Amino acid sequence: MASAPPLTQSESIETTTLVVPGMHCASCMGKVERALGALPGVQSARVNLTARQVNVAHDAALGVPDLVGALVAIGFPSQPRVEDLAPPPSAVKPLLAPLAVAGFACMNVMLLSVSIWSGAEGSTRDLFHLLSAAIGIPAILYAGRVFFASAWGALRHGRTNMDVPISIGVILATGLSLYETLTHGAEAWFDGTLMLLLFLLAGRVLDAMMRDRARAGVDALLRQAAPGAMVVAKGAVDWVSARDLLPGMVMRVASGERLAADGEIVSGNSRFDRSLLTGESAAVPVAQGDAVHAGMLNMDAPVDVRVTAAGCDTTLAEIARTMEAAGQHRSTYVRIADRASRLYAPAVHTLAALTFIGWMIAGAGAYESLKIAIAVLIITCPCALGLAVPVAQVVAAGALMRRGIMVKDGSAMERMARIDRALLDKTGTLTLGRPTPDPQALDALPAQAAQVALALASHSRHPLSRALVEALGARGVTAAELTQVEEVAGQGVHALWHGGPVALRRPDGPTGGMASALDIEGMPLRLILFADRLRPDADLALNWMRAMGVEPSILSGDAMAAVAEVARATHMTAQGAASPADKLEAIQRLQGAGHHVLMAGDGLNDGPALAAAHASIAPGTASDVGRQAADFVFLSDSLMAIPRAMAASRATMRVVRQNFVLAIGYNVLAVPMAMAGLVTPLIAAVAMSTSSLIVIGNSLRLAMAAREPKA
Repeated sequence: MASAPPLTQSESIETTTLVVPGMHCASCMGKVERALGALPGVQSARVNLTARQVNVAHDAALGVPDLVGALVAIGFPSQPRVEDLAPPPSAVKPLLAPLAVAGFACMNVMLLSVSIWSGAEGSTRDLFHLLSAAIGIPAILYAGRVFFASAWGALRHGRTNMDVPISIGVILATGLSLYETLTHGAEAWFDGTLMLLLFLLAGRVLDAMMRDRARAGVDALLRQAAPGAMVVAKGAVDWVSARDLLPGMVMRVASGERLAADGEIVSGNSRFDRSLLTGESAAVPVAQGDAVHAGMLNMDAPVDVRVTAAGCDTTLAEIARTMEAAGQHRSTYVRIADRASRLYAPAVHTLAALTFIGWMIAGAGAYESLKIAIAVLIITCPCALGLAVPVAQVVAAGALMRRGIMVKDGSAMERMARIDRALLDKTGTLTLGRPTPDPQALDALPAQAAQVALALASHSRHPLSRALVEALGARGVTAAELTQVEEVAGQGVHALWHGGPVALRRPDGPTGGMASALDIEGMPLRLILFADRLRPDADLALNWMRAMGVEPSILSGDAMAAVAEVARATHMTAQGAASPADKLEAIQRLQGAGHHVLMAGDGLNDGPALAAAHASIAPGTASDVGRQAADFVFLSDSLMAIPRAMAASRATMRVVRQNFVLAIGYNVLAVPMAMAGLVTPLIAAVAMSTSSLIVIGNSLRLAMAAREPKA
């Protein structure tokens, strides 16, 4: 990242976010950051390629037009971000149609080429060349416009990018193929050109799909806020969209509605679900004067709320910005691609020009020299290099998905591969996050008592009752016949059995944990204890992590006593009663000490912590925000998903490094042969495609990456 000299303390610093839709690769990122960093008064410029935005910290005297002008000068139109919190458009959709056209045309032209390769001569060969031109040229113009537009945007501002040599190679190969066709020549290379475009577009689509998934976490968080609210003004009540709400307006929020803005209760009493910000799932009472925030859910009664902050000024938007900022860090391989891209275009241009000049001096003639120069341009196409990372990530992501682990961000595998510390939330992550009855208490129940307990529990939706129904049902217990069943809120379920009262109710005194009392007339009162139990294979999973050199510990917002019990059972160090800010601080402290930290959590309030960690993982039972913010989501109950994701990520990075070596080795061998005139443009295209297929084949070995190690 480039930056200008630091500003003095007296100068005020502003932050401007520009949307730059033309960025699509590491080279673009580098150009944008360097162009802005070169402006006097710019302190820093940081690109978020996922959102196609750049955040610029600059002197207040430097205006937005200056920043926009600097980007226009290098071929990147931009505009200030509109703070409507709307998600940016997907980068995948514009690429799908060119990819489909390139694939369809490539298959058809290849079929025609097979006949020519089989020995077709004369008018038959000319006919197949004409048919190939009729199919290939429109397809090349349509599918290649992605690269042509980017190359033209760079060239008209006197610069180059990776799309320039690609476009030159495609245009020259197509033009020369047309010339061969019209002059009844022996060769045409429409098939190779289409194959080139197909592989290039496939790499970009895969990359864009991964970036869209990475952005989904922020979008999910922003969707928690209501799109608008009923506003009370001069006795009338009108619906106002969230973007039009202003401080001072009074919103009328009915029961069951979420808030569209931050505010203060001015009338009414209710209970609000504040789990979005605090992680506490129990609703809390609010009254006049209490502060509430966008995204909170009104549980009981209507209230009037005076708006104090709306739109991008809400606490919810601030959390989203924190998550988005965490996504701006750049992986090692993106930095390598950034540096390589600065050299790629001038190096390829120089090699092709030297080849053309050299063969002209050698007396080969313009046609033959141009054909060899085109072969150099095609054979140096970075298809294998471009596929090295996304294909490996996609194959590994598929292998993990079959094991119940969803990969949200392909680049997270690189970060996950370097993890050496793991911070695990307790409830819902280390534990199942749901109560399960004590098996010994169920064993001690007489058959008739178990039948009554099942019958009583089946009439309630309370979590303890549901857990009891599930456990007794799994034991094959059948429900007893009850009459006059009644559930009293906060007290339990009461009924009559054989004319006598029975109840599954709250215990009479403290029990030291979750419990239900089974009260049957004529039988002793029985206490059924419940516990949130550790996930299956927790010990195996923790040992696997330790064997990989990863030290796990507990970081939980639960009370210290509950955390200490799990810490003793799992032999881990623990920090309890941690607020969202405490979790962030713990992650930053470890990162400051040089550790690469994994955060595993499930709560709504874990979103910033999940985004701030080097890598993150959440169970499938986590909140929507937790699932979307995490890099990985595991769907099974087993904790083995965490070390399995680590092992697969490390295997993926090994394959990525091998792919880089293969791609670079291919160029080291192929480029001298092309410059020596030993390959035609068609052979160059086949060689380029073969290198891509080798990279793909090597990546397919990752299909077994999610297996457990042999004992």
